[in-house]
Amino acid sequence: MATGDLDQLVYDYRADEDEEENEDFSMMTLMEHLEELRWRILKSLLAVTIFSIVAFIFRDQLIALLMGPFPKMAASVTHGKLVVTGIAEGFTVFLLISVFAGLIASLPVILYQIWAFIAPGLRQGERKYAVPFIVLGVVLFAAGASLGYVVLNYPLEWLLSFGANSFTEMISANSYFSFVAFFLLAFGLAFELPLVLTFMAKVGWVNTDMLKKKRKVAHVGIWIASCFITPGADLYSPIFIGVSLSLLYELSILFIHLVVGKQAAEDVS
Repeated sequence: MATGDLDQLVYDYRADEDEEENEDFSMMTLMEHLEELRWRILKSLLAVTIFSIVAFIFRDQLIALLMGPFPKMAASVTHGKLVVTGIAEGFTVFLLISVFAGLIASLPVILYQIWAFIAPGLRQGERKYAVPFIVLGVVLFAAGASLGYVVLNYPLEWLLSFGANSFTEMISANSYFSFVAFFLLAFGLAFELPLVLTFMAKVGWVNTDMLKKKRKVAHVGIWIASCFITPGADLYSPIFIGVSLSLLYELSILFIHLVVGKQAAEDVS
């Protein structure tokens, strides 16, 4: 038997295996799909709960970390402590911060559960990207949130100094930590751009040629969006996130070329 015939037999065998697995997945009833989804959600919620409890135990250290970017000009007025306006607000703020931290810490578990739910409908060659995608997603989110933490001081200073001559600042814990959480979340999610574009390329919605042709329009859109993604009206935050997203857009083109192009070559061989 010729080498070419042997390769064709191996390819046909793998294709048959993928078809059988996809048929098994498609034969699942609606109730079985819902039951599978329910268990994936419960496991994700369990992970969030466990990490939230751990975060609540270390709530003082977590508060100290989030208070790091707090402007010195406001700290001199508040004496380093934020205001609470209700009996239970202090506990509620601690609880919300703990849940937010637990959600961030359980991100790998959540991404794995999402992948595990959709994996039976994928081909064998596509499933091997599970671990790289999860790891890369966590790394990108951590990088975005870290950058957001670094530049957080700029919008805070601008917002607090804007009305300082006309108003007495009474900064509540709920408003401050809500702002911080939204700011870090915005930066973290924005850094997921390479994964989003790669997924779109995998399903055939975009390709590297399209991204290259639309490069100028994409960069203009990125810089416009960067002005609205970050809360506050300071000059520095949009610049940081605009530069980062432009670099990530170019990185996405290279990433798609390596991942999707390699997969296409394996399918043809």
